[in-house]
Amino acid sequence: MKALIYARVSTNKEQQETSLKRQEEELTAIAAENGMEVVKVISEKASGYEMDRDGVFELLDVIKNAGIDVILVQDETRLGRGNAKIALLHCIYREGVKVYTTAHRGELELSEADSMVLEIVSIVEEYQRKIHNMKIRR
Repeated sequence: MKALIYARVSTNKEQQETSLKRQEEELTAIAAENGMEVVKVISEKASGYEMDRDGVFELLDVIKNAGIDVILVQDETRLGRGNAKIALLHCIYREGVKVYTTAHRGELELSEADSMVLEIVSIVEEYQRKIHNMKIRR
């Protein structure tokens, strides 16, 4: 299984640098425990509320082009917070990629609310596709 490690801290403070290293070490250990090949490690210092992050765009590019099966993160808040987290999870799951966390010591278990929002987004996206295809046929 091909894996991508994504580590993020929100500030440039010196203590955050050790947090990035610790995240990478813990995620590398999870990859080894699960027999995963780590293809790429992405680390960044940016707010989780922002979507315009170099690491996010690199992550999306790598999962599309490198055949990534799983993304390893400390917890889902490392991917993002609020709407940014939901949007990014939607993009990841749409590519058929799993998310593993140190918090779960395995596959991410979303809250019921987050699962419901992702399901609604998927349904809306499907209906948008159907409407677009109907317009094309006309």
